[in-house]
Amino acid sequence: MPDKQQFHAENEQTKLSTLLSNAAAVRSVASAVASTLGPKGLDTMLVNSSNEVIVTNDGVTILERMEVDHPAAKMIVGVAKAQQEEVGDGTTTATLLAAALVDEGVKQVARGVPVAKVIAGIQRGIRFALNKMKEKSRPIYELDHDEWLQRIAYTASREDEEITQAVIEAAQMVGREKLLEKNFRLSSCVMAHPRAENIVFSGTMIRRGRANQQMPVFKENARVLVLADSLEPETVEEEARGTDAGFAKQERLRQDFYVFVEKLIELNVGLVVIGGGIDAYAEEVLTDAGIIAVSGVNQEDLERIAEHTGARMVKRSSLRRSVEELDAFIGFCTEAEDDEVLGWFRVSGGRGKPFATILVGASTEEVVGEKERICRDAASAVQAAIRGGFVPGGGAIELAIAREVEHFRDTVQGMERFGVSAVAEALQKPMSRVVANAGFNPLEKIEQVKALQLKRQSDSLGIDCDRGTVADMIEMGVIDPLPVKAHALKAAGEVAAAILRIHTVVKMKDEPQS
Repeated sequence: MPDKQQFHAENEQTKLSTLLSNAAAVRSVASAVASTLGPKGLDTMLVNSSNEVIVTNDGVTILERMEVDHPAAKMIVGVAKAQQEEVGDGTTTATLLAAALVDEGVKQVARGVPVAKVIAGIQRGIRFALNKMKEKSRPIYELDHDEWLQRIAYTASREDEEITQAVIEAAQMVGREKLLEKNFRLSSCVMAHPRAENIVFSGTMIRRGRANQQMPVFKENARVLVLADSLEPETVEEEARGTDAGFAKQERLRQDFYVFVEKLIELNVGLVVIGGGIDAYAEEVLTDAGIIAVSGVNQEDLERIAEHTGARMVKRSSLRRSVEELDAFIGFCTEAEDDEVLGWFRVSGGRGKPFATILVGASTEEVVGEKERICRDAASAVQAAIRGGFVPGGGAIELAIAREVEHFRDTVQGMERFGVSAVAEALQKPMSRVVANAGFNPLEKIEQVKALQLKRQSDSLGIDCDRGTVADMIEMGVIDPLPVKAHALKAAGEVAAAILRIHTVVKMKDEPQS
């Protein structure tokens, strides 16, 4: 019996040491971004072995580029990436919540609560908190002159008025229906270049120039053909070309191709956007006809041009159709222009779906990169708010829900209630970090806010980071999109449960390379 007791004790010690190791690694990663949270958050400087420098307060940029070796820490980085891909903002909040949930969960396990019960309790607490958060959201009905939408963009853009105005203007251009589309990202409308002027226009840009300098720089009221592959003759296999039949077939294909190119002139096309390369003969014919060709365009840009101009993307084989049939595939734009300063091509005023481009410029590569990230964050925040409404920011909504989670814990039977407690504690971390970054005592300020939230039955009271006093976040305009907050909490809960489940870390043997 003593031997069994000793084995059990050693096994429990091993399990706890793994959890403690994972929690320490997660805490270390979270601390790298914690100082960036809130209006008084600071920047982080990233330096590589070549002494290249990035200065940013963007959570996902820091986490993606910092050196991370610990497996559990890499899982936290995955949370930030998932948050960025899904809603484009809130990566720091998601990271802090995940780290806090792991930390609080480990504390409960160290007290003797079974891991399975802690995880089940965390999952129940997260579900309850998410439902409460959705109940407390405030909807946004209009894109024009909406004060809350302006405030969300202003906060997400680090209080940059120019970026705020650009993002709102772009949102109005594409319209509510487009913003609600599942696969559309307003942040994808943001482009940056060191030599660009800050502008917003109705249309899109391709990071390619026209095929040669003899083609027109500008076309007005142009008909547009979007070709998914190359504008080149089909080819016969190299071995077959060595035979008379193969050579003859290759010549027929080339002659057919010449006919295809002539069809573009008959169609009165002004712009041809090509996914692959362009044949020298075709390039010469199009140039002589005053047609602009842009080749080597990636799939995403091809789809965007087709959607905006109302063109139907075609394959090279479709050029065998008659001119009348091909006419149905042609799109239209009011302006097509090669920006020779940027080396990019601009298409605007399409007859298809509305589209907008936010062009951001700055003096240096480093600065323009950071401005692009900020602008993308603001665009993501605006779109998220339109989709799901908004909630009080500054950690106020999390603190208010933490109080309700504590009440919910009292209704939970058994040891799962300890996991629910972990959720209540973790939800206090965002405000605690914001307050600490502003230079105030988080313990003191959190208690003040909790007392007043309870007294006034308010979910919007937080800390004014300039004066250190309790203030209404809604009245101050400190708000966050609900989808950003909700996804951060959901993703944090999922990864925390995954990390707490890890019983042992075993190094795999290297597989022999084939």
